[in-house]
Amino acid sequence: MKQDHRQFSDATFKELPAPLPFGERVIWQGKPSFSGLALRAFHIREVVGYFGLLLIWRLWSNWSHGLLAGEAAVSALWLIVPAVSAVAVLAGLAWLFRRAACYTITSKRVLFQFGVALPMTMNIPLGKIAVAALKTYRDGSGDIPLQLSDSDRVSYLLLWPHIRPRRLRAPEPMLSSIPDAAKVAAKLAEALTGQPGPSAISQAAFGNAGTAPNANTPPNSVAA
Repeated sequence: MKQDHRQFSDATFKELPAPLPFGERVIWQGKPSFSGLALRAFHIREVVGYFGLLLIWRLWSNWSHGLLAGEAAVSALWLIVPAVSAVAVLAGLAWLFRRAACYTITSKRVLFQFGVALPMTMNIPLGKIAVAALKTYRDGSGDIPLQLSDSDRVSYLLLWPHIRPRRLRAPEPMLSSIPDAAKVAAKLAEALTGQPGPSAISQAAFGNAGTAPNANTPPNSVAA
């Protein structure tokens, strides 16, 4: 079946690794935001803060050892070179990881396309998603981690940064730093509740979920 790509612009749509089966359609496709990856996955803000504290310490140390103000400032300013270099490297990595990444929600599954050096694809059938959650940020972007009914084959290191932080024992693939996260969450909720079978639910609502869902959350549902 020929895929209907008209809802995506040529500049943003990324071809899927294989044509969709008959009856399956693309609901949404997008990428992580550069700022989200840079700030939350590569922690550029923390690196800038670290070098800022180091610069203050160097200024105080030079002054306390009797250097003149001008000499102390010149000595401390040498830290700007490694600071700028570190931020540039991290920003470049964030750009590369964003460029290689693509998330796709279809009526049957969620696809992760990723890999800077070696492109890879991970398919997650909607029926394998036990719980989906949403964490939003001030700029409207957000993360949507997917708790799977079978996470044994999920590699934390392989999927990073498209994975929920600090969930090493039960890794959760995550749509990371996606713009308009609430709208994407609504589309995923619609796809999940539209699945036939006993795991489907009649109603779903996404909330700002910063913690794991409780044990009473039904399968194929959405944590609030």
